[in-house]
Amino acid sequence: MSEKIEFCKGGGCTAKLGAGVLSRILSRLPKGIPDENLLVGYDSKDDAAVYQISPDTAIVQTLDFFPPMVEDPYTFGQIAATNALSDIYAMGGEVKTALNIVCFPESMDLNILGEIMRGGSEKVIEAGGILAGGHSIADNDVKYGLSVMGTVHPKKIYENNGGQPGDYLILTKKLGVGIICTANRVKEASEEAMEEAITSMTTLNKYAAEICKKYTIHGCTDVTGFSFLGHLHEMMDGKLSCVIDAGKIPYIEEAFHHAEEFLLTAAGQRNRNFVEKFVTFQNIPFAMEEILFDPQTSGGLLIAVKGSEAAQLEKELQMSGLPARIVGKIIPKTEQEILVRG
Repeated sequence: MSEKIEFCKGGGCTAKLGAGVLSRILSRLPKGIPDENLLVGYDSKDDAAVYQISPDTAIVQTLDFFPPMVEDPYTFGQIAATNALSDIYAMGGEVKTALNIVCFPESMDLNILGEIMRGGSEKVIEAGGILAGGHSIADNDVKYGLSVMGTVHPKKIYENNGGQPGDYLILTKKLGVGIICTANRVKEASEEAMEEAITSMTTLNKYAAEICKKYTIHGCTDVTGFSFLGHLHEMMDGKLSCVIDAGKIPYIEEAFHHAEEFLLTAAGQRNRNFVEKFVTFQNIPFAMEEILFDPQTSGGLLIAVKGSEAAQLEKELQMSGLPARIVGKIIPKTEQEILVRG
């Protein structure tokens, strides 16, 4: 077994800055001269940047890194890489190259770093990409991730705000990994629940994305640190509304129990504070609310698919082994942006 990372204090996407803080900062940045080849930039709140280089090719560019949320270095490397690669798939792209991003204490055993990078490298290979280099700095704490480059056809980009009234929303992975990892840090999570969370966090969204290419996808995002409801709010983009069936939401069952016991994350509360004014709950228990606000590390895809194709897409995703479910429907804009029904 790999040596464990000491002082795993709370990493993954729970370590990210809140959406409210980021929005204020980004709104004040100088934008420079517009470039018509920049098809997707940070002003769209999308998952990655997209830059067109030819009539049939655009570059998808993203990066992501964070501190450990599990103790095993190899597993942490797998999770961090899977999470970083996910943004390429959320844009409809294919992974081509990746660069390591490493922060590591000089006093720590370098074998730990080797295991982290081995886990990441294996996931890049599984994604069909090439690990082409990277950058490292000495730091007081461990952090790891990837800068990833992929390609996509300019007319086949999945933007997160492209959904249309009548589309159904499909979620491809279970929620609750943030709550489970929090419970695990205080020795409350069962081995079975933690294993389920790790399996989810190390499953590439590549497989769901490949299936989606056969269907009419109007919008897509991956569910990460801003939670299911936070990313759903970005998909609505102030132009649409949606109705969510809480009974259809896939989640790790033990997370519900821990939420009832208030084993929550600070990031989850930041998500609630930022998004709750856009959400109306009907007959939803507190624990389920918390699952919907829970920051996900390496979460699933949230897909807006043409209504007539949703059932078949759901079936095919499930047949591939994913816990995918139709969880709601997009409707024309109303006063209630997101209605979650029990």
